[in-house]
Amino acid sequence: MIFINANVYTAEEKVFSNGYLAVRDGKIAGVGSMDEVVPSDKETVIDLNGKSIYPGFVDAHTHLGMWEDGMGFEGEDGNEMGMTTAASLRAIDAVNSFDRCFEEARRAGVTSVVTGPGSANPIGGTMAAVKTKGGRIDSMIIKAPVSMKMALGENPKNVHHDRDESPMTRMATAKIIRESLTKAVRYAQDVDKAAESDDYDLPDFDAECEALLPVVRGQLPVHIHAHRRDDIFTGIRIAQEFGLKYVVVHATEGHMVADELAECGADVFSGPFLSDRSKPELINLTPSSPGIMAAAGIRTAIITDHPVIPIQYLPLCAGLAVREGMDYDTALRAITITPAKILGLVDRIGSLKQGKDADFSIFDGDPLTLASKPLAVFIDGKAVYDTGITEGQMNNR
Repeated sequence: MIFINANVYTAEEKVFSNGYLAVRDGKIAGVGSMDEVVPSDKETVIDLNGKSIYPGFVDAHTHLGMWEDGMGFEGEDGNEMGMTTAASLRAIDAVNSFDRCFEEARRAGVTSVVTGPGSANPIGGTMAAVKTKGGRIDSMIIKAPVSMKMALGENPKNVHHDRDESPMTRMATAKIIRESLTKAVRYAQDVDKAAESDDYDLPDFDAECEALLPVVRGQLPVHIHAHRRDDIFTGIRIAQEFGLKYVVVHATEGHMVADELAECGADVFSGPFLSDRSKPELINLTPSSPGIMAAAGIRTAIITDHPVIPIQYLPLCAGLAVREGMDYDTALRAITITPAKILGLVDRIGSLKQGKDADFSIFDGDPLTLASKPLAVFIDGKAVYDTGITEGQMNNR
């Protein structure tokens, strides 16, 4: 297919006010100005008559399919509260990819998400990056694991305090994370010795240490749940002690220490902020936070934390950030190419560029406003939602 006469927002360096997008075999085959279009008898041509094409939106932190829509305990699979640490748990074993919220995501133009465990445990398990096209989870995976979930602050404290067990303080939460990482480092050393010399045996199998091997080897980043400023810097301190790649998730008070975060070189997934202050550590929540952090030079993506904020409101969250001072293009990039870069998936998703996955939406208005919704959404070059706009404008050369 080739879409012509469109405003093409690539999320790269260029916007084509009268451009085209070509799709072939699930990939973007070309994008540019209409002056560059080369006619072909083999292409299905769709004339968009001035409508706009945007990259598929990316939500870098959700629990989509982990807490199923409209269900109670039966659909809650995000927190294994019977364990203190749970590094060996995998999101893909819990995600219900048939949950109707996947459909709501793609109808809103959200084509890729990271989903996984909640924040009940200091170490919660691995997250997965998946497409929202639905069906079997194995066919939706972009990368799994994409990160290891860790959590600081009130959530692990509250969960384990109710069970009268550790951790019941912030000190204990940090101690448990350090202890697990130290064990994993020593486990990795023993594994390496066994690989290098027949004089050493492999250590006894330890599922938690095995799951943490790519973390301590710098191959798998940690996504650190932290709201308060002190928790944010505890997470960074631990990451620096062990040489970990990390992203601060939520960073509700990040705007209050933006310069310090920038000095640390931290990446941030900001949100949810289209919500109330439901617990004490959210007392300084403000939708101006992502704009302040981005202006300070921090790579900042915007997230919903679905189901805290329903996944379909991701573009509205970006629009709210714009209303509260964030630069418009920066906000649009915060739900497209910026999360893709932070996640290490920019070679496939996040922008419209030749060779990348053909994930995109067609709008007839500003996607960051309440009044606008997609006319059509494509994932891997296939229409997953279409109001009829493509059929109505289709012809064959």
